[in-house]
Amino acid sequence: MALNLSQKQEVVAELADVASKAHSLVAAEYAGTTVSQMTAMRKKARETGVFLKVVKNTLATRAVAGTDYEGAKDALVGPLLYAFSMEDPGAAGRLIKEFAKGNEKLQAKVVSIGGKVYPASHVDVLAALPTRDQALAMLARVLSEPATMFARAVKAVADQQGGGDVAPAEAEAETA
Repeated sequence: MALNLSQKQEVVAELADVASKAHSLVAAEYAGTTVSQMTAMRKKARETGVFLKVVKNTLATRAVAGTDYEGAKDALVGPLLYAFSMEDPGAAGRLIKEFAKGNEKLQAKVVSIGGKVYPASHVDVLAALPTRDQALAMLARVLSEPATMFARAVKAVADQQGGGDVAPAEAEAETA
């Protein structure tokens, strides 16, 4: 069913709003994907914070104008599925990569992140980005490492000076 002008404007406005807030974009060819596969992908997209939409490329081109994804407009050719990562940058890449394993007809065509456009092969790089929780855990490890190293160094110095396992109160009692 063809969209009238006001419906097209609504689609462009919705997509432009999403594109302005998204962390990354993966546009993928989906021709040959079954309805059940698309339904499963949409369900997984909602669970993982990915905005998934099939829309005409002319509307998508208008929607990404003025956003970080404007550079991808030349690659938006053919029937495409647009996956925008809303919460964590790698979510769209992981979604497309996961569903492409079970459907060889679903293939990434363009990847865009941080205002730069990459070839489809970069979907693997995008999918490998850590989730927010993983990134926070890595940051916590990095931040705690200097304190841990300092504590080990202090303990090593104390052990070398002979006070290793003796508590300070016990050490004073022994010298008195």
